[in-house]
Amino acid sequence: MQNSTKRRHQAILEIIHAGPVYNQEELASRLKEAGIPSTQATLSRDLNALKISKIPGEGYVIPVKNHPPTTDLSSGILRIQFSGQLAVLKTRPGLASGVAALIDAQTFRSIIGTIAGDDTILLIGRVDATQADVLDALTPLFPEIKTRVII
Repeated sequence: MQNSTKRRHQAILEIIHAGPVYNQEELASRLKEAGIPSTQATLSRDLNALKISKIPGEGYVIPVKNHPPTTDLSSGILRIQFSGQLAVLKTRPGLASGVAALIDAQTFRSIIGTIAGDDTILLIGRVDATQADVLDALTPLFPEIKTRVII
């Protein structure tokens, strides 16, 4: 990565970390004030490369870095709610994909797979799996999962 790209990426992270940024025009303006002019196309690529997402009403958010599952990913699961063999897991913004990938990388008898968005995961259990089976399967990866069940 070129030095100017690294510098721009660092500046983008600092600007977003310092306070809410709601659109690319605002981000470009703040970069220009910092002496780093940038085009809209470049900003789009940078935001994508940095995996920065935009949340309505909150602006751009920096994703939490992936850490071992028993620390950040486990604390990133806010709640789990069941409906038959389906479960919906709500995570902190940007974590759903990492949590789902971790679940899908395992071979659980009670879990068929997952579908993830930015902060929501649809978990599909086998037809004969109980909620307790799914929770027992997830507990080694996410020790606090049973405290996050919504009835």
